[in-house]
Amino acid sequence: MNMRIKLAMVFIPLGLFIAAVPESKTKAVKSGPDKILSEVRTNSHLITTDAVADMLIQKDPGMVLIDVRSKGEFDAYHIPGAVNIPIDNILADEWAGYFDQLAKMNVLYSNGNSKATEAWMLLRQKGYKSNYVMQGGMNYWAETIMNPEKPASTSPDDEIARYNFRKAAGGVLGGGAIAPADNKVPAPAPAPVPRRPKKKRAAGGC
Repeated sequence: MNMRIKLAMVFIPLGLFIAAVPESKTKAVKSGPDKILSEVRTNSHLITTDAVADMLIQKDPGMVLIDVRSKGEFDAYHIPGAVNIPIDNILADEWAGYFDQLAKMNVLYSNGNSKATEAWMLLRQKGYKSNYVMQGGMNYWAETIMNPEKPASTSPDDEIARYNFRKAAGGVLGGGAIAPADNKVPAPAPAPVPRRPKKKRAAGGC
């Protein structure tokens, strides 16, 4: 299968999803389908599980983890510190305070990439910019952070260092509490770590 067909299989369903969003959810649309698809193609909306784990360990107040799965799935297990906002209710007025701001970075996650990406697109259509998707979702979180696979002793130093970080992070964040799902997602390509919006300097003073 050539690359053009593979890309079509990915982006055509995303385009159809955007077109199928009910009008009631897009009346305040600020970002068009072309712009959103362009951002999806560059993976600029993704953040790695390593970056999320590091910010959790650092207790970074600038990150808000948002679990877009159902309440039942959230109650069964969720990443420590996450807030549950199911995708079906994500555009409700009661949650607008989380998304209509630039001071904090929201990281959306589901079991894999698809539901969280759908939620990200709904929010992006509304013009909200401070939202990202945890790459690979809970399945990849369980595989890489909760249960990292030990590399061979002959592995490159950076691979061993990554394993040591993940093992330590898993221990801090409850490693082994969940097992990787049977339907593992393939290891995604590294995603850039997005920059958080800079705080505006207060006017006046010395």
